[in-house]
Amino acid sequence: MTRPAAIVTGGARGIGLACAEALADAGFDILVADLADKPADGLAESIAARGAKFAYASCDIADLAGHPKLVAAAVDAFGSIDCLVNNAGIGAVVRGDLLELKPDNFDHELNINLRGTVFLSQAVAKAMLATPASFARSIVTITSVSATMASPERADYCISKAGLSMWVKNLALRLAAENIGVFEVRPGIIRTDMTAGVSAKYDALIDGGLVPAKRWGEGADIGAVVAALASGKFGFATGSVIDVDGALSVPRL
Repeated sequence: MTRPAAIVTGGARGIGLACAEALADAGFDILVADLADKPADGLAESIAARGAKFAYASCDIADLAGHPKLVAAAVDAFGSIDCLVNNAGIGAVVRGDLLELKPDNFDHELNINLRGTVFLSQAVAKAMLATPASFARSIVTITSVSATMASPERADYCISKAGLSMWVKNLALRLAAENIGVFEVRPGIIRTDMTAGVSAKYDALIDGGLVPAKRWGEGADIGAVVAALASGKFGFATGSVIDVDGALSVPRL
C-alpha cells in the first residue's frame, strides 16, 4: 500500500525526531536528513517499528549545493515528497550583548536557520509541483516564539526566526493555488538537547509563572501538531501560525 512520504530535517533527535515519529504514526514514510554520515543508533528501528519505510540522508542545509541530492534521495526512496518539515536549525552561536554580536556568528546563524531553510523549501516545492499529488501536501516550518518575542542576548537567533516567519507567509501565498499547505509552528520552551544547558534557568522561570501552562513543552507536543497539519485536514488554513508554547507568547498585563 502506498503511503505519503515526508522529509524531516534535523530529524535525528529532539523536536525533529518527535516530528518524524509522529508522522510515521500518522502513516507517513520518513526520510530523516541530518548532519551525521549515518543514522543515529535506534533511529531507523524507531521509524520502522511504526510501520513506516525509513530513509536517511546526510545533509547540511546551509550547503545549497546539497539540496538537489536530498530531494532526489526522497524521490528515489518513496516516489514523491508529500511533506517537508523544516526543523533543522541552531541556537545562538554566542549569547551576550547584541552590541558585541560578531558578523561571522550572525552569518552562520542565518545561513542555517534562514537561508538554508528558504532554499530547501524552494527545492522541495518545485519537486512537489513536478509530480501529481496522490496525498495532501504540506511544508511545515518550525520557528520559535522568538519570531516575535525579543531576546537581546540572542538577537541573531530571533532575527533568523522572524525571517522564516515572513518566508512562510510568502510561500503560503505562492502555493495556495497549488493546494500545498504551508504552516509555521512556533515552539516555546521545549525540553531538548538544545535547552539542556539552560534547563535550570528555565525551571526557575517556569516555576515563577513565565509559562501559564506551568510546565516544559515536550517534543511530542510539537510532533502532534505537525502530524495534524500534514494530514491535509487544515488545508484551507494555509499560512497559519500555530503557537505551541503553553500560552507563553500570549500578551499579559
